[in-house]
Amino acid sequence: MTNQEKFIEIYQKHIHRPGADKFLEYLMSDQSDFFQAPCSTRFHGSHTGGLVEHSIHVYECLDAYLKRERCKDLYHMDYSDDTIATVSLLHDVCKINVYKSSVRNKKVDGNWIQVPYYEFDDKMPYGHGEKSVYMITPFMKLSREEAFAIRYHMGFSNNDSANAVGYTFEHFPLAFALSTADMEATYFLDKKGE
Repeated sequence: MTNQEKFIEIYQKHIHRPGADKFLEYLMSDQSDFFQAPCSTRFHGSHTGGLVEHSIHVYECLDAYLKRERCKDLYHMDYSDDTIATVSLLHDVCKINVYKSSVRNKKVDGNWIQVPYYEFDDKMPYGHGEKSVYMITPFMKLSREEAFAIRYHMGFSNNDSANAVGYTFEHFPLAFALSTADMEATYFLDKKGE
């Protein structure tokens, strides 16, 4: 099974809110490179298909994290399969259509050669998490906690104030869980570029 097939299977199994089918159609359309796009220019998932691969990894990490007894019993984190799939699979849709294939010079054994790489070219620079929320909401409604989770999934590694991130994690625990899952996927599961 390809990553595209796996993503679609998880999506269709768990996300059933109004508009979900239209958003999936958009992801699969010629207007979106979601299934071919890298996840970064040179770090995690910096290869063709890296974005969908990362999204699946974040789903798997978040689902496993939230199944822990202490998350449910002590932290009272009890979210539907729909919510878990929505925030994890779609947290990085802001990366659709922003990476362009290019070449750069690299010195190998004393000789300069051209090697492929991705450059970042965002024609809608609306931030990171907030751009994902902005792209999803015309298609389907997000709860307040889902929107905050997607918006703050970068945690303290973004340029947000520590107070805003701390407040969000305290008041919207799903944001903390998604941020944790995103870091786990990024640093332990995603392939790194060459």
